[in-house]
Amino acid sequence: MMKLKEVHRNLNEIFNQKLTNHRRRHIVFWYDEQGEFKEDFEEIQLDHVRKWILTKNNLFATKYELEKNDPDSHFLIYANFPKPLPREDWLYDQLKLGHEFATDKTTNTMRELGVNDDSLRIIFKHYQPFFNNNQRTQAFHKFKVESYTEEIVDLTVLATLVKSPINTLDEVLKTIFRKHLAGDHSTIDSIRKYGDETRFWALIEKYYAYVNHDKSINTLLTFLILTYLNEQNHGLTIPVQWEGYIGKRITNIVVFIDQWMNHRTDRLVYNELSDQISSRLNVDQVAQQWDIHVIKDLDSFQIFDQLIINFLVEQLIEDLSDYDFYSDLLVTRRRLHWYQEYQHEYEAIFHALKLKQLLHELNGFIPEQPAIEMFMAYADHYFQIDQAYRKFYLLYDQVENKDRIRPLQEKVENLYVNQFIEDLALKWTASLKQLDHLNWPINGIKQQQHFYQEWVKPYQEQGERVFVIISDALRYEVGKELIDVLNNERKASTEITAVQGVLPSYTRLGMATLLPYRELEYLPDGRLFVDGKNSASMIERGQILAEQVEDSLVASYQDLMGLNRTKLRETLLGKTVVYIYHNTIDARGDHATTEGEVFSATEEAINDIRLLVNRLVTDISASNILITADHGFLYQRDQLVDSQKLPNKVDQALMTKRRYALMNEAIELEGTLTYSLDYLLNQNQELFVTVPKGINRFAIQGSGANYVHGGAMLQEIVLPVIAFKNDRSKSLKNLVKKVDVKITTPSRKITSPITFLEFLQIEKVADKRLPRRLLVYFEDEQGNRVSSENIIIADRTIAQVGERTYREKFVFKSEQYDKRKNYYLVLIDEETEKEYERYTFSIDITL
Repeated sequence: MMKLKEVHRNLNEIFNQKLTNHRRRHIVFWYDEQGEFKEDFEEIQLDHVRKWILTKNNLFATKYELEKNDPDSHFLIYANFPKPLPREDWLYDQLKLGHEFATDKTTNTMRELGVNDDSLRIIFKHYQPFFNNNQRTQAFHKFKVESYTEEIVDLTVLATLVKSPINTLDEVLKTIFRKHLAGDHSTIDSIRKYGDETRFWALIEKYYAYVNHDKSINTLLTFLILTYLNEQNHGLTIPVQWEGYIGKRITNIVVFIDQWMNHRTDRLVYNELSDQISSRLNVDQVAQQWDIHVIKDLDSFQIFDQLIINFLVEQLIEDLSDYDFYSDLLVTRRRLHWYQEYQHEYEAIFHALKLKQLLHELNGFIPEQPAIEMFMAYADHYFQIDQAYRKFYLLYDQVENKDRIRPLQEKVENLYVNQFIEDLALKWTASLKQLDHLNWPINGIKQQQHFYQEWVKPYQEQGERVFVIISDALRYEVGKELIDVLNNERKASTEITAVQGVLPSYTRLGMATLLPYRELEYLPDGRLFVDGKNSASMIERGQILAEQVEDSLVASYQDLMGLNRTKLRETLLGKTVVYIYHNTIDARGDHATTEGEVFSATEEAINDIRLLVNRLVTDISASNILITADHGFLYQRDQLVDSQKLPNKVDQALMTKRRYALMNEAIELEGTLTYSLDYLLNQNQELFVTVPKGINRFAIQGSGANYVHGGAMLQEIVLPVIAFKNDRSKSLKNLVKKVDVKITTPSRKITSPITFLEFLQIEKVADKRLPRRLLVYFEDEQGNRVSSENIIIADRTIAQVGERTYREKFVFKSEQYDKRKNYYLVLIDEETEKEYERYTFSIDITL
């Protein structure tokens, strides 16, 4: 209770306040229900203020006095009874024009918070121990509640005690669970001490229908997760002991779990707690009894992802071929909670599946055909198998626990090496043998040795500047991925041509043939001269280029990327032909200690070239860029077997490597092919190159035999030439954009707590049309989410419109909806985190 001196001071402050809103005086009502100051009222003296004692018998007289007899004086009106309800208050109009003064803590608390609804006095008085602490009161006030109800007071007290950022029951629970995981059980203790645990559990029962007699955080958590699990598939055969944890108010639970498990940071809390529940309930043992079709949509526990991964691995290694179902299973899992934790496994399986499908389409057999047809078949189709093999290992290498998919790795390796590569090598060798006199250049195929004349020189003749990026060992299948990246990176046109590389397919010769030249010649010591000049180093190649093109420049990728914009422009000013040498793949693959990283090096190479192209276009307005390679490569992950190694019986060779030997004379050696280099060299001494058939290697000393090049296999000699042309026109032809997604359900009214809506991917994913990933949910006018969330991955490449529809299930919270207000279906682009689209709905759900 306030002291009389404090009361006197507070009253003086009120009567000394400036009059506002055209008021002529202050009227202060003081309801002292307990009569705490009844005896002291006479002692209170206030200058120019009339004191008046209000009783239940002088209400009319008081009203007459204020309105007729004395409408000008300041009044302090004291009443020794409770404040009446507005509909029963004769003086309510005067109260609204004046002030209410209170000396009890509850009234003061309500006044501080701006609460004028006297019907809330009981709940505020109930929480008086909470409000006795100024820090708690201030924390409560920071929630800035606009309109109070008993429930809002309950929730705000709870949010303050548990230190929740938002005063909703969902957020309070998430905060409690987060602290529970950390071993902090102070939240419930605080609720017991300063709040009301009974009212807390009453709210839990109201919103989630949780009525378990053993009320605890663990049982509540079990109840919520098992109810969510059961709702995902009503056909589950659950253990009897779980039945008591299955709730009936499913909508609020589904929305709560859905938003919790998919929250950027809270998802980790969910993961750990669900693992604890899983262990306690032996979910792993139960789930193993369920059919794969039953669990394909379940994501409450990570055991479901583990079982699905095990199933897919088992199916693929057993050569079962329900490929459509496997693909649908992978697509389904992409949208569910645990995919992020198992992404590398799923994506590795995807590429293994793709590899198997491609081999399945060949019926396990590559047909014999002429060399030119085999070459084009590789450039059009077979390269995809090399690409799938590479992508599989890129993902496999990132899997932390490889035991689960190691059998699939063994299957992929066996299929690739012993089926695809072996068959391809056999058929390709047969095709090469059909060529007249084993001539290397295949008629009808563009040749690497004509690169400058056919690709670079035309730009010179037209007076256009051209940049040439030569990436060491950028084999054709990597170039195919690169062109997809460039196509979808910016507004430009890109074309790729498969060219036949020179033989032997190694760096020094490949680099030389990409220059302008008249004569190529090998010296007895193995050096390669271009027009009488050594071509081994980048500087020497720059000198050779400068003799043909005065305004030319040769530079390394690192040199150019290390320059700032001004220096870059100065360096390239006036240059019409610029050769840029890039070496990531070969640098990693050519060393025994790092050859196992060659596939990750290809990803780095793709990104390096992407960055370089963007830099050239952005900083120096480059329009024409050519990208090619000196040679390709062969690579297998497992160690070579003895049958893949040829005895090195090549004597007096000018140069011998694992995949080729340079000779002064033609030799006949079992397991090899020999070609004359007269097609390329201009010298008196005829030279020959001998290469092992297929993928075999000469057995020479030294480690590092898995990554090789120099031979005649298609992976080594089918090379990409990518022509990139930046498009600055106003045409929309080369504009890159994501596919659009629109809702097709005509009604804009929600009448059921579980509602399905249909969406259409307007166009198929193709060149210049990228996939779009959307987060979709409903919210109210204040931005509060009122439904479950859905993920739409619009990435379908199918032309038929009907095959590009998405049917999404929305579960709405069980709460009062105002059918006169607007609610919004919100589509968020997950990549940009910006709103993509918003549709206005009304909600009229009968609870």
